[in-house]
Amino acid sequence: MQNLTVLGTGVLGSQIIFQAAYSGKDVVAYDLSDEILAKLPARWEYLKPLYLRDLPDATSEKLDAAVARIRTSSDLADAVKDADIIIEAVPERLDIKQQTWEKVAAVAPEQTIFCTNSSTLLPSDIAPFTGRPEKFLALHFANEVWAKNTGEVMGHPGTDPEVFEKVAQFAEEIGMVPIRIHKEQPGYVLNSLLVPFLNAASALFVKGVASPEDIDRTWKIATGSPTGPFEIYDVVGMMTPYNLGKDSADPVQREFAEILKRDYIDKGYLGKGSGRGFYTYE
Repeated sequence: MQNLTVLGTGVLGSQIIFQAAYSGKDVVAYDLSDEILAKLPARWEYLKPLYLRDLPDATSEKLDAAVARIRTSSDLADAVKDADIIIEAVPERLDIKQQTWEKVAAVAPEQTIFCTNSSTLLPSDIAPFTGRPEKFLALHFANEVWAKNTGEVMGHPGTDPEVFEKVAQFAEEIGMVPIRIHKEQPGYVLNSLLVPFLNAASALFVKGVASPEDIDRTWKIATGSPTGPFEIYDVVGMMTPYNLGKDSADPVQREFAEILKRDYIDKGYLGKGSGRGFYTYE
């Protein structure tokens, strides 16, 4: 599978695009408008020094070659016309993902494999909208994909086992360590561990028990972890926890979403990628 199309060019989407291109794939980056896509060259310049810092084999020449393998398009039919595999990285809302796949199904080639990068939603809730449930499954990436390179592969009961293995092989080809998930699990492996941890931290903050800085400091000093939960929130970005929390059955998480909206999102403090979240970044 040489030709990849990525739907959505946010934090994770742009990382998947760049990582796949760095690994030798030809990639089409799709988003809703040319104005959004015009921001990608700056994103590539942001990622290049991180690759040089973290990957022993990274060179300026390899990074420039990666950029040359990326094409952008705001026309969905054009973006998917040659795709062997499509990875969707649109906002973490079930209705948006379902509507996106309905549109993709109408224009994608018959042989194309469909993957969602959803961090919490089940493939079986999306599969009926794809028009090809046997070729649909999840391929979930962790943030900073070039270094924290797990690729969680999770099908649904209707996924063709051969397609499942093709996606696991594709993940390996783009530098991921494929993690095969044997049954559907909200949050896969990574987020089944991470989300309760982040929820516990946000509850301490909402209840006024301690500041984000002191919560992070406690965790880092006591466990030796390099990052605290609010530093992780900044890397993930504010929109994902907001979208997850605003409709939560847990009133504490709903209140946390309200705080994120009022004190951060509405002020443009969207996390590390925007230069400010719970912390301020250069």
